[in-house]
Amino acid sequence: MSTEAKFIDGKAVAAALIEEVKEARDRLLSEFGVKPGLAVVLVGDDPASRVYVRSKGLKAEECGFHSEQHSLAAETSEADLLALVGHLNRDPAIHGILVQLPLPPHIDEQRVLLALDPDKDVDGFHPMNVGRLAAGLANALVPCTPAGVVALARAALGADLSGLEAVVVGRSNIVGKPAAQLLLRENCTVTIAHSRTRDLPAVCRRADILVAATGRPQMVKGDWVKPGACVIDVGINRVPAPELGAGKTRLVGDVDFASAASVAGAITPVPGGVGPMTIAMLMANTVATATRAARRETDSAPDSVM
Repeated sequence: MSTEAKFIDGKAVAAALIEEVKEARDRLLSEFGVKPGLAVVLVGDDPASRVYVRSKGLKAEECGFHSEQHSLAAETSEADLLALVGHLNRDPAIHGILVQLPLPPHIDEQRVLLALDPDKDVDGFHPMNVGRLAAGLANALVPCTPAGVVALARAALGADLSGLEAVVVGRSNIVGKPAAQLLLRENCTVTIAHSRTRDLPAVCRRADILVAATGRPQMVKGDWVKPGACVIDVGINRVPAPELGAGKTRLVGDVDFASAASVAGAITPVPGGVGPMTIAMLMANTVATATRAARRETDSAPDSVM
């Protein structure tokens, strides 16, 4: 007999994290007189990117950060973008830099990411941070969405995930691989699966924690889910919804929610699951980089002669 899964409320978990960020901001101001600074760079006028950038800016203001948005024309040259990144790298008021992807085709995304100061790379995409995460170093800046995935799993299952079997469906550098690294750090037994995995449904059915990050609408079906498993749906896809009217669409995840919710023990909805966590984790990364920078400055300052 099936039972309905518990919904994992990403908005509530994100709100709690934002309160922790505000407390860390207050400590930073009190101890060092430093306000965290976040700069977001947008090139072009992609509608989805504009929405994301605006949301990030509003959340930074809510957190009491110094917030900058640099909106550049789509025809901005790579050299000009690199010059802006270099300026932000050197700006002591900026502790986190995020270059919104995708970039226009004439700009080399990897060259831009490599130009970022790794210690200001709050998206966690610089190869230096990828390597730090793989090596298990504490100073790794972790990509925001995978960090949110783990936070939601802990919210559903408790702080100790040791020994649980986790399956991550998807092997992207942005979500799949770092999510697997983070779950490994939580002492899970981790499998990365993908479209070429043999008998993918059977692999998914082993998972106590099933992370769907395929970018394919409703790919993961209910009969792929182990009864009682925790399902984290990273996908956000817009699909036709003729039942809502001609030309209408609706948002769905990478999991067939209705069938999976009848089997899983806990599941994230779309929207309202992983999405809010991504921006909250960006704020957490920014206050962390600001705190590290302030401590470095204090440690390297000459002794007072007074």
